[in-house]
Amino acid sequence: MNLLHVVICSTRPGRIGPAVARWFGQFATENSTFDVRLADLADLALPVFDEPNHPKLGAYVHDHTKAWSASVAAADAFVFVMPEYNAGPSPAFVNALCYLHKEWHHKPCGFVSYGGVSGGLRAVQLCKQIVTTLKLVPLIEGVPIPTVAERLDAEGRFQIEAVSGRYRVEPADRRVGARDAARTRALVTSAETDARERVGGAGDQVGVGGEAPCRG
Repeated sequence: MNLLHVVICSTRPGRIGPAVARWFGQFATENSTFDVRLADLADLALPVFDEPNHPKLGAYVHDHTKAWSASVAAADAFVFVMPEYNAGPSPAFVNALCYLHKEWHHKPCGFVSYGGVSGGLRAVQLCKQIVTTLKLVPLIEGVPIPTVAERLDAEGRFQIEAVSGRYRVEPADRRVGARDAARTRALVTSAETDARERVGGAGDQVGVGGEAPCRG
């Protein structure tokens, strides 16, 4: 069974990320053959990148890096659940990406983004430039969630449809729940297909070379 890591990319107190990640994780569990696990960057508590060696060498000296490396290496696919900060990704997420190198190679990744009107799409576009440099394979399918604060119920659980009275659903938007569910299903299906093909093929053997390590 392929392992899907659903990575919670926000770390600040009061974040919405865990609620969205739990919703997506449950959906993926019920609609795929993945072994789904949540990976919370807040629990990992990585400091600002502090390894003395280039990540490409894999010569990690800190326990927090070794733990993160083992977690990422074990996964066959990723879905990053991420907010948008100032039209970009959270610094904690970028930092976590940059800690590692070969552990990411040739693995499919998708994005469940959330925010205001844009649904985090600007952050996703910036992240795709980073993940492709790390030889991750971003999926075309994605789940952008606009007005995310309006989709939390009284217990803080994420709901696919808006539950707050502050968000007035116009007639043209009444199919938002079905539309977002279809996007979610497409993302899970695509991730599962790509992960299966990677494991069954020679994904880890392709394109392992690259530029020489540099220090910066």
